[in-house]
Amino acid sequence: MLNSRRFQAGLLAGAAMLFAPAVAWASDVVGTVTDGSGTRALQGAEVRIVELGRVVEAERDGSFHFGDVPAGTYTVVARYVGTEPTTSTITVPDSGNVRVDLVLGGNNQIIVVGQAASLSSSLSRQRAADGVESVLTRDSIGQFPDQNVAESLRRLPGVNILNDQGEGRFVSVRGLDPELNSASINGARLPAPESDVRSVALDVVPSELIESIEVKKSLTPDMDADTLGASIEINTVSAFDRKKDLLSIKLEGSYNDYAGDVTPKASLDFSTKLSDTFGIAGGVSYYKRKFETDNIEGADWNKANGIVYAEELQYRDYNVERERFGASLNLDWRLSDTTKLYARGLYSSFADQEYRGDVIFIMSGAPRAANSSANSAYFSSADGRIEVRRRMKDRYEEQKIKSLTIGGETEAGPWKFTYSGAYSEASEYENGSIDPTRFRGRFSGTGANAVNLLFDYADVRRPLFSVSGNTALFNSADSYSFNELERTDLSDSLDKEWTGRADLAREFALARGTFTLQAGAKGRWRTKSYDFNGTVYDGYTGNYPLSSVLGLPTYRIQAITPQLGHTAPTDFFNANRANFRVNRIDTLINSASSDYSIDEDVMAGYLLGRLDMADLRVIGGVRMERTHNDIGAFVTSTDGTNVTVTPNRVKRNYTDWLPSLTFRYEPVRNIVLRLGGYKSLVRPKLSNLAPRVLVNEDDEAEFGNPNLKPYRAWNVDASAEWYFGNGSALTAGVFWKSIDDFIVTVRDDNAGTIYGVPYVQADTFVNGETAKVKGVELSYAQRFTFLPAPFDGLLLNANYTFTDAKGTVFDGDNLTDPRRISLPSAARNTFNVVLGYEKGRVSFRAAGTYRDKYLDELGGAPDEDRYVDQHFQLDLSAKFKMTKGVRLFADWVNVTDAPYFAYQNYEGAKRLLQYEKYSWTAKFGVSANF
Repeated sequence: MLNSRRFQAGLLAGAAMLFAPAVAWASDVVGTVTDGSGTRALQGAEVRIVELGRVVEAERDGSFHFGDVPAGTYTVVARYVGTEPTTSTITVPDSGNVRVDLVLGGNNQIIVVGQAASLSSSLSRQRAADGVESVLTRDSIGQFPDQNVAESLRRLPGVNILNDQGEGRFVSVRGLDPELNSASINGARLPAPESDVRSVALDVVPSELIESIEVKKSLTPDMDADTLGASIEINTVSAFDRKKDLLSIKLEGSYNDYAGDVTPKASLDFSTKLSDTFGIAGGVSYYKRKFETDNIEGADWNKANGIVYAEELQYRDYNVERERFGASLNLDWRLSDTTKLYARGLYSSFADQEYRGDVIFIMSGAPRAANSSANSAYFSSADGRIEVRRRMKDRYEEQKIKSLTIGGETEAGPWKFTYSGAYSEASEYENGSIDPTRFRGRFSGTGANAVNLLFDYADVRRPLFSVSGNTALFNSADSYSFNELERTDLSDSLDKEWTGRADLAREFALARGTFTLQAGAKGRWRTKSYDFNGTVYDGYTGNYPLSSVLGLPTYRIQAITPQLGHTAPTDFFNANRANFRVNRIDTLINSASSDYSIDEDVMAGYLLGRLDMADLRVIGGVRMERTHNDIGAFVTSTDGTNVTVTPNRVKRNYTDWLPSLTFRYEPVRNIVLRLGGYKSLVRPKLSNLAPRVLVNEDDEAEFGNPNLKPYRAWNVDASAEWYFGNGSALTAGVFWKSIDDFIVTVRDDNAGTIYGVPYVQADTFVNGETAKVKGVELSYAQRFTFLPAPFDGLLLNANYTFTDAKGTVFDGDNLTDPRRISLPSAARNTFNVVLGYEKGRVSFRAAGTYRDKYLDELGGAPDEDRYVDQHFQLDLSAKFKMTKGVRLFADWVNVTDAPYFAYQNYEGAKRLLQYEKYSWTAKFGVSANF
């Protein structure tokens, strides 16, 4: 009992010391760090009190704060990559605050726009970070000819971009699946507009609205733990990022070589302080883009009569008009010397009008060996039916992202309290799309009526076809009759999340440095739902010939006429809807089986300790996250006459304890060493959890699995960074991950029936075995200011990442003999090289991006796995300064006309699965800053 009382007394004494106010003889030292022209706050600048060994980094408004500084005279030094340090001497009294505002460089020594400024800003914030981190700043984003946030990110070490129709869409970090990243705007988690993914397609967000993007590859306890690749944190503009007001206007024209039209783009950004304590900043951006894609897709590769051939080939002609609108508004209020408040909002919409015309060949017979070769396959309708489908897809889709964050921070002596609340919403909406209208011709004639097809596979990426025999029959529109039309009456995906968090920190001054004890709590309440209603029409009363809806394709690979017009099938349907016959069974099954609604609530808390000394920073602690799921969907069944819809609901809870430890050590000036170890998790895709069964138009089934476990991983990161010269750095890092319960798709190629609905194959989702990821990151940035003129304007930024990501999976029904695979979306080698020149009025930049091949999807066997081929893209940009603040610019995107190519390795060679070609895009315009 006595020992217990002594323990309680000691605990109370310790608590009293922890919560005691700062002693009277200690004062606070506060101030700001700005550039030499007094234009911009320098976030990430290092500020040091030399005699006390205490170091802090300037916040985004350039402010810094030292609490509990004893009375005395001290030397304060500020450093920022790309300029000389600044030193100031201060005298701290027994009580009260001491203010010191530091200016780095002489007048205009730090350029506030341009390549040099962006390089200095990015490197300074990377250097100041706790863990392994890469940063893009506003100036850096503006320098690249990038259309959206995703494309801006591909310049960073270890970052790959997965394209969609030639535009960057999803972000892969360190070769891992984009589903394994998290993304947030102004601290609010971004939900996903699409119904079937967790990852966010960052092409929805215009790059013009962004102040900075931080890619955090290692975690500390105060961060959300649901990432294995990186936490991508996007920040919009704040009025206190700058010391002067800003108004920026950009007008641009965009020309795609395939589309042949010039389309507009315009943006406006502003930042102003209405008083010393209140500021407002924001912007708007609008972009219309027209582009075209030529596509070929192959499926069901087989071998017969010694000939390797595709049982199905599709030739697709895409015409897309894309509109992107974005707006942001930020309010910042300095309520007092100790409290800052803010409100940050963002709205972005992304709309696609897509027309896809295609011709599809489906061969039921084997090729003739006598007329075929090692690189060709010859088919005749005399040997088996040849089916040719001609379709038109008319789809209008709109995605929206909304985000609002309100919060602030209060500092009182050694105490710091941060707090925020946020709401985010993402949606994808379709209403009235025709997806698609299909006409079908079946050729089975013999002799003079035979239709013959020769497929030439000499170019593995672009197999061509030629028609012989009864070509008049093949080319006649009357040979193709209406077969099916699917109308999307409603496709409504909604993903929304409420967030609230609070963090409390208490700093203790040590003889050399400080120790901070910090704790926090966070709640996230997320709901994702999908509502689909579609009608299937498979008959027409009367005459509906293909000739009544003909159009002219813009396909460049070869002729695919007769082809449907872009809007003609939709117009015909709307004018004659009463004559179309509904397939009641397919309509009911498709509409009910897709719907789901899932709640995902995460309650988190953490405790960490932080030691900051002149040369050492240590952060250690533990985070707890408890997850609650409420999963609802429907199971549809049919007896061939009626359809029964049965609700299906599952609830579950699980808790994760996630320790971490991070070291940052600077043994000598400009050498930074980092080491971090932490545990993290990624929750399964919400759509994969839905207890439902989907069967598509090809009778392929997909089963949800509400019992999926989250990915759980132990991670280690280590890096060495050397900051040398004027805005130059050399970094090297290694990373290692051990992942349990990695989720894979298992395919069963056996046909069957589920709830009365037949299928030819079925996919489901299961937790796999342990996966290992290890790799190396190298980065080099250099300003060649030491070279003689005119070469002193050269800049180089290069990085390379090697990733070895391997896991174990089982094929189909084989549950005893696993095979090793590269993890999906894991590119083994990636590199980015940027060569720039900036001097006087001119600025040039050439940016090359390379991504190695990667496994995209698992098939039922190794020779059915889908791979995406290597990709190299070159972009060029130039700027010319007309007058102060006014610049002309021109960008040339995809100079190399790099295509997209996916394939499988079948019978010892690459076999086409998908080939897309987009050509280049030129952009030109004027920008002005006031």
